[in-house]
Parts: sequence; C-alpha cells; structure tokens
Amino acid sequence: MRKVILFIAMSLDGYIADQNGGVDWLQGQDSNQETKDIYTEFIQNIDTVIMGWNTYHQIVTELSPDQWIYSSLQSYVITHNQKESTENIQFVLQDPSDLIRELKQKEGKDIWICGGVQIIQSLMQNQMIDEYHISIIPILLGSGISLFHTGFSTIPLQLVESHENNGILDTIYIRRKETDINESCDRK
Repeated sequence: MRKVILFIAMSLDGYIADQNGGVDWLQGQDSNQETKDIYTEFIQNIDTVIMGWNTYHQIVTELSPDQWIYSSLQSYVITHNQKESTENIQFVLQDPSDLIRELKQKEGKDIWICGGVQIIQSLMQNQMIDEYHISIIPILLGSGISLFHTGFSTIPLQLVESHENNGILDTIYIRRKETDINESCDRK
C-alpha cells in the first residue's frame, strides 16, 4: 500500500519558514562544503505530491518560476483559489485526509506531503502520515512558521534512520503501531 510521507526541513527550533515565509536559510553549516543530496534518492519512490496554495505559489514565483519542478509527479494543490488544472497539476478544494484516502486506493508509488503547515497539521491530527522525513537545519530562527502547533493528539514514533551531513541532521521516523505502543506500556 502507498505510504504518506512528510519530507520537509525545519530549523532546530521547529520552523519551516521565517516570519516572511522565506527559506533562504536552508543550508548546511559550511557553505564551502557540499551537502549530500537526499532528495534525489527520496523522490525515486514518489509519484504524487500534495501541497497547499502558499507552497505552490512560492515554488512558481520564487523557487522555480520558469518551469514546474515536479513535472514527473502528479501534483495536487489544495486551495480555495480557483485555477484551471493541467495534466499533472490538479487544483482541488478537498479535505486533505479525504484526498489521501482516495489516493491510497489507487495504484502507485508513495505520496509526498510537501507543505502547507495547515495541510500537515490536519493530516497529523487524523493520523494520516506514515513517515516523517525531517531534516533539521543548524539554525535557530526564533520565530516564523512552526511545523508543530499545539492541539494535535500524541503520535508515537519510532526512529528508523538518522545521519548528519554538513551540520544537517536527517531523520526518518515512522508511526508506531498500536501493538508496539501497548507492548511498551505493558513493560513499564
């Protein structure tokens, strides 16, 4: 079955963007040292990307205004803005969890949650994210757009992989199964 994966970077203090939505701080600690490309390996198992309007807008106006950088993926932009869909970019006004349920019923590779903190929070609240790939950037922003807001239910995770590269700590967590949670509680 297709997995739903959050693949995102955040500052050490938990922000995915600065106060103005900027992400120009997404880099390792030494600008003279090459940082390992984990995206290329990650994207090989993905065929669908989901994002909100702000993430989409930042991509097409700032990060890659000349071409859609996810042209090899089926993209879903969850938005209230009415925009005409294209062959591989679908603009939808749909609850993120409902969209995930529909997509998981179809054949395909894994599904990447690219951004939109509201989409991420909604999917976390509904326990829809199977894996959390979080790159922790060596910077403290002090304020900005927080990845983790208060108000969601506890989500027990298991660390399955981590490595450091140029000060960036790349981590992969999976949701623990209920049986794993119950067994660890029984041992206490």
